[in-house]
Amino acid sequence: MSTPGHTPPPADISTTGEGLRARDAAMRLLASQARRYPDLSIAVPDETGLETRDAALAHAIYEQSVSRWITLAWIVGRFSKQPFHELEASMKAVLLAGSAQLLFFDRLPVHAVIDTSVELAKRRIRPKAGAMVNAVLRRVARLVGPTRQLGAYAGEANQVPLAEGGALNLTEAVLPDDSSERFAVAVGLPGGLWNRWREAFGEADAHMIALHTLIRPPVVVNIAHATAPVSVSEGSALAPHSEPGRAVYVGSPGHLRKLLTERNDLWVQDAASAAPVELASHLQPGLIVDLCAGRGTKTRQLVAMFPNARIVASDADAARLRDLAETFRNSQQVRVVPLATVRQRCLGKADLVLLDVPCSNTGVLARRIEAKHRAGSTQLERLTAAQRQIIADAIPLLAPGGHVLYSTCSIDTDENELQSHWMQRWHSFKLACEQFRLPRGNPGGSASEYADASYAALLVGGR
Repeated sequence: MSTPGHTPPPADISTTGEGLRARDAAMRLLASQARRYPDLSIAVPDETGLETRDAALAHAIYEQSVSRWITLAWIVGRFSKQPFHELEASMKAVLLAGSAQLLFFDRLPVHAVIDTSVELAKRRIRPKAGAMVNAVLRRVARLVGPTRQLGAYAGEANQVPLAEGGALNLTEAVLPDDSSERFAVAVGLPGGLWNRWREAFGEADAHMIALHTLIRPPVVVNIAHATAPVSVSEGSALAPHSEPGRAVYVGSPGHLRKLLTERNDLWVQDAASAAPVELASHLQPGLIVDLCAGRGTKTRQLVAMFPNARIVASDADAARLRDLAETFRNSQQVRVVPLATVRQRCLGKADLVLLDVPCSNTGVLARRIEAKHRAGSTQLERLTAAQRQIIADAIPLLAPGGHVLYSTCSIDTDENELQSHWMQRWHSFKLACEQFRLPRGNPGGSASEYADASYAALLVGGR
């Protein structure tokens, strides 16, 4: 399912009052995440009591801090007496948020960033903590210098690549000496993940994939099934996308919500997310089971592509299942039921089972900023085992000659091709077709060229 991208920094933020509370909201959530790092949860800052502008600042600080956590931790560690990983969670949060503002927010006054960070350290940690925060952040500020120096990114030890393209040229070469480690730190990737990508895709593609994680992704709308011309509110626009049936939304989130409420033939969905279901477009299923439906993005696509099919949708997560039921509350075509009920209703009857399985999200890291920190070998082993269990549980649902459409938003072979091979070897499936898409787009590139990554395999049951 596609989600909006990183929140861009607001143009004008107060440095006291509401601005302090906005920074506090971001830092409190960062402290909570630091306690569980690297297993970061999907979360957003608490907006209680914040004006719209200040809520935007809280989101922007939090998202930039999480996205660039590894870069910021490395730089902070150069100027702290203790290694970053040994600092207490609240201190990590203040230093992450403060350094993120100094390095990546060009409209915030340096003195305001440092002063509010020191004040929050005194309030949230202890009175004497302000001195350490002041000393470290002043060193970070000196890296930027009195005037920000930008240039083309060339992988130098004094360069940090930017989401908008190019690089921030620092006044000192503070990144690692080894060029490979330096690049991983500069883009904010765990070393293990970076090395896995280099081995799997080669140096050039791995660099492209890594830089793609920095992009602020656009909001892409699936307009392929629009039944009437699409018009948007004044001040908003639907710009062309390079892939047919997609458009890039530019405008306020409120206007977009209004548009999607009024039109059930439009929905937010990246091109890579839509591609798996399109693999099955030639089929004519009578009953479709969407077993990992989430909040229903691909379910909507199934409704549009197969108007004569009955669709049963479910999800293992109770909150997502409630949202799914609400989305299709008035649908005559979709029935949302708990997983336990799916087997009772659909045993041996499904012509198509969609398995959009939980995965590492390594193909959508620009959108899922927490996911890269979790993407280690332990998580991969857990996920691949869970994916195989989902596949095994789905097999009894198939009618003779039925199809399974297996899909992920991962770029890891273990979650993709190897799962398809496992189905063919151990469960007698035959591969009808498969598709793997690497992400597209570069920092500073056109939103019309942006796309996430995905994998899909359409397999025919062997029973």
